[in-house]
Amino acid sequence: MINHIRALRKARQLTQAELAEQMEVSRNTINSIEMGRYIPSLPLALALARFFGRPVEEVFDDQSG
Repeated sequence: MINHIRALRKARQLTQAELAEQMEVSRNTINSIEMGRYIPSLPLALALARFFGRPVEEVFDDQSG
């Protein structure tokens, strides 16, 4: 699964630590999501999409299409 978290985060000029604080997760979790090593839970994926004001489908892509 690919995601656009890094680009969205950088567009808002946020550090991984700042985004992690907003999401109430560790900086390592954000790093792992950005690197594709961790697929977030549905509640976290939805929270990230809401935070960035995007549909979850724009933030995460399962590459099936």
